[in-house]
Amino acid sequence: MKIGKFQDANHQTWTGVQVEDQVYPIRESGTAISLTSLLEKTSEESRKLCEAALKGASVAVSSLTVLAPIDGQEVWGAGVTYLRSKQAREEESERAATFYDQIYVADRPELFFKATPNRVVGPETPIRARSDSRWTVPEPELALVLNSSLSLVGYTIGNDVSARDIEGRNPLYLPQAKVYDACCGLGPVIVLTDNYQGLEALELHLKILRGGQTIVQSSTSVGQMKRKLSELVDWLGRDSSFPSGVILLTGTGIVPPDNFTLEQGDIVEIECPGLGVLRNPVVIGTGASA
Repeated sequence: MKIGKFQDANHQTWTGVQVEDQVYPIRESGTAISLTSLLEKTSEESRKLCEAALKGASVAVSSLTVLAPIDGQEVWGAGVTYLRSKQAREEESERAATFYDQIYVADRPELFFKATPNRVVGPETPIRARSDSRWTVPEPELALVLNSSLSLVGYTIGNDVSARDIEGRNPLYLPQAKVYDACCGLGPVIVLTDNYQGLEALELHLKILRGGQTIVQSSTSVGQMKRKLSELVDWLGRDSSFPSGVILLTGTGIVPPDNFTLEQGDIVEIECPGLGVLRNPVVIGTGASA
C-alpha cells in the first residue's frame, strides 16, 4: 500500500492512499488522519483504514501538490554502509581515510543527525547546495520509516544532499556538510510494510540532468550494503527515543565522479521501482530560486 501526504487546491493537507494516478483520502471516524497517527497504528489497523479509503471518492494526483511524507519526525542518516561510499570518503579526505576504513569494519556504525522536518523537501521542490560549498552531490538512499517504538512501518526514497568538500576538509565539519535548509529530499510516497524481507532486492537509480541532457547516470542495489537494515535501527535506538517516530537514511552506494558538483538548475531524479521517482530541481545558496 502506497501512502503519501498531499495538499489540495484549498491548501488543505491530508494523508491519502495513492493508486496509479488517483489519491484516496484516509479518514478515521470521518476525520482526516495525520501521517504520524497512521504510522503509529498496527499494520492491521492501517491496512483497514487504507482499504476503507479505497471505497471512497478519489482525487487526481495531478491536481494535488505532493508533499514530503513527514510530519514531526527527525531524519537521521547512516554513513559508510556501502564499499563505494567508504572509498569516496577516503578519496575526499586523505588525512581521515583511516577513520572511514575503521567505520566500515567496526561493530558500531556511523549514525548522524540529518534534518528537522522544515529542512526536508518533497518531489518537485528544490533541494539546495550550500553557498559556501564548491563540491555538493546528491546521495540516493533507501529511507526507513519507523514509528515511536522503532518498528519498521514503511520505506521511501531519500536524497542525502552533501557538501563533500566541507566534510572532506575535516570530519568534524560533518554537521555543516549535511544539515542546512533544503538539505534532504523525501518521497514521493511511503510503501507500508512491517518487515525487512525483500528490501535488500530494491534498486536505486540516479539520473542528473543539466540543460535537458543526462550528465550522470548510475544504479545500485540495497543488497550491496555491508550492514543489515535491522542492525542500523538497533543502533539508532540505543539511548535515544523518538516520540514522533524517525526516518533513517541507510547510506548510498552511488557516488558521482569527483569532478562533478551540483549546479543551479540541475534536475536530480532518483527512481526506485515500486516507489516511483523523487525528482528535485537544484538551487545554490539561500537567496537562489529554481
